Amino acid sequence: MPLSVIGSGLGRTGTMSLKLALERLGFGRCYHMIEVFQAPPAAGYWEAVADGGKPDWEQIFEGFGATVDWPSATYYKELAAAYPEAKIIHTERDPEAWFKSTQATIFARDLTAEPTNPFESMIWKVIGDMFERRMHERDWVISVFNRHNAEVREVIPADRLLIYEVAQGWEPLCAFLGVPVPAEPMPKVNSTEEFQTRVAAMTANR
Repeated sequence: MPLSVIGSGLGRTGTMSLKLALERLGFGRCYHMIEVFQAPPAAGYWEAVADGGKPDWEQIFEGFGATVDWPSATYYKELAAAYPEAKIIHTERDPEAWFKSTQATIFARDLTAEPTNPFESMIWKVIGDMFERRMHERDWVISVFNRHNAEVREVIPADRLLIYEVAQGWEPLCAFLGVPVPAEPMPKVNSTEEFQTRVAAMTANR
């Protein structure tokens, strides 16, 4: 199935909550970094994209109807062109809160060290290169975040784009996607503590 929703927001902007929300709303399975972690061959697909290879999006997203978070957020422009009917949801949050969250979660790993496995190599290129591996320099990291947010607004036509914070709940999301508002609360998951616990568990099982 072709992608019908593409998330352009960077990790730690509510992407896991958005993934669950899109699945609840009937957009099929939603791709997220967790899928890459759980399916080892996927890291190689994304590393090939990062190396400049011609992406086989159908292979990467086989069985998925939406995608959010990294790695796809790095390539939102390419995906928007490849799936011209897809709507783009750009998740944001307060830059200071976002930076603090990254330091305790996704940027806690050392992205300056040489990678030792395919997953780390993919992270090195897809995320590390975006920030020039200056992952702990507050002003620099926030400037990259803000620049990415501004670029999305410039690149994606307004009628195809939703700027969204998950704290806004179902209403703006459902209005944009043209679907009914569910009765249950909007998913709110993947806090810093939940992230750390899940990564520790997945790492132990690898």
